[in-house]
Amino acid sequence: MHFHTTFHKALTLLLCLAAAPATVTAQTDSISKPVVTGSLQTDILVPQEDDAIGTGSYDHSWLTNTYAEVGLQSKHIDAGLRLEYMKRPLPGFESDFNGAGLANIYAKMHTRGLEVTLGSIYEQFGSGFILRTYEERSLGVDNALMGARIVTEPVKGLRIKALSGYQRRYWEYNDALVSGGDIELNIDRWIPALSNSGTYWTVGVSAVNKHERTEQIMADPTHRLNLPENVNAFDVRTRLQKGNVSLLAEYAQKTDDPSFDNGYIYRRGYVAMLSGSYSKRGMSLLVQAKRSDNMSLRSRRSTVGTSSTLSYLPAFTMAHTYALPALNPYATQPLGEWAYQAEAAYTFKRNTALGGRYGTNVKLNFSHVRSIDKNIHDGNARGTDGYGSAFWRQGDETYYQDINIQVEKRVSKPLKLNLMYMNQIYNKTVVEGEGGTVRSNIFVAEAKYQLSKKVTLRGEAQYLSSKDDDGDWMFGLLELSVLPNWMFTVSDQYNVGLTNIHYYQGLVTYSRNSHRLQAGYVRTQAGYNCSGGVCRYVPASKGFTLSYTYNF
Repeated sequence: MHFHTTFHKALTLLLCLAAAPATVTAQTDSISKPVVTGSLQTDILVPQEDDAIGTGSYDHSWLTNTYAEVGLQSKHIDAGLRLEYMKRPLPGFESDFNGAGLANIYAKMHTRGLEVTLGSIYEQFGSGFILRTYEERSLGVDNALMGARIVTEPVKGLRIKALSGYQRRYWEYNDALVSGGDIELNIDRWIPALSNSGTYWTVGVSAVNKHERTEQIMADPTHRLNLPENVNAFDVRTRLQKGNVSLLAEYAQKTDDPSFDNGYIYRRGYVAMLSGSYSKRGMSLLVQAKRSDNMSLRSRRSTVGTSSTLSYLPAFTMAHTYALPALNPYATQPLGEWAYQAEAAYTFKRNTALGGRYGTNVKLNFSHVRSIDKNIHDGNARGTDGYGSAFWRQGDETYYQDINIQVEKRVSKPLKLNLMYMNQIYNKTVVEGEGGTVRSNIFVAEAKYQLSKKVTLRGEAQYLSSKDDDGDWMFGLLELSVLPNWMFTVSDQYNVGLTNIHYYQGLVTYSRNSHRLQAGYVRTQAGYNCSGGVCRYVPASKGFTLSYTYNF
């Protein structure tokens, strides 16, 4: 880890600022006792080799990802740390995860109108287009900044943030210094007529600078690229809400940022988004559109994968929880896409023709993502301007499309049904690098039956029909819940098209107070695990699993 002298001086100054009020408030804080919280999470796999599903071989007889956190909250001082053990990381967590030690530590001083944080910082400006640092353990993402942040509210309705630090990359920190600021103004708090009429209006402005030392990257065998040491990005946004209607418009842009992601071309990046929603009891509507172009921003220009990311582009696709609809999840393409999403939900009231005795909920979702039109310059070679792209022009290639309808219906007091149909177009070549376009129709039926006050049985039956990729799939699940402690789950995902392979699992879960223990035997296929458009490839695995979580 490399820290610059100026950054050390800034940290020292802020430590002094944080320590000074701590001594003043120590006596007053003694009135209320500090609160200590924490958690422990460990996931263990005892792997078994299986040539049929392509698990490969393992170097260890057991694998684990383990996290332990502890935090302290008091009237004016908060602090916390997280320890991680990944000497034997689970499948899908590459070798860079291998390690153990202190992964996160912070101290926070907060008084009325002022907050100062030193250490690991998680922050998001606006929708995250130019800055989002967060942790998502299922994806192996932890891109926190190690540095300092100040948040202040000098007057009502005005919130100002400033931060600076170095971004975590597994067990090291990147050399680039990331600094930024965000200003958000609640205009309705300045204009009483707006708030009195139930109108809320916010405006935000953000800026981020990445200062990264140049490195030797060649445009060709004889010419070295002149890489910018400073990359700047800014974001402007406004949100208006009145009654049941909410509107959001946001635009972000960054300066030339040659990187591995874009093939080291010199071209600005930008993203524009417009979103509108309407909701009232029994009805909701969401419509949104987004255009992004060359908007990958990292604290290390030569990095690939999920590490070192500063920018975040939310996926305008539905996050499916059923197994087969989630079989081919979409990963946001930051180098360029047009994305649209519309969702409508309506509840037919009880004792009506369509509502029946208990009412009926219907939800319709449409997602469509396609390429942007590009005029290629100089073969899009590194060191060039790359390409041109008119804002309104769309490309000819569909990246993803999802049309689905869901119906939730309580048939009787103990029986509830969820039915779903989904038509999906998935461009596997764009998302995964090869495989062509996969078109499928997916059917889902879920039933939940309450056998008694303490016992509930839930079942799922799913079918995916496709002439592409591996062909048809079937999925079945049975889950028995016995309150307050037990849950028993068995499932099987079976390819009835190309491979005829079963992917099964049997799990037993025990929960008591703050403890949760799960044990089982699983056989899982290779694929992508996604959340919010960010994806990680997970190889096939088989073996005994053990998971334990504890919160205090």
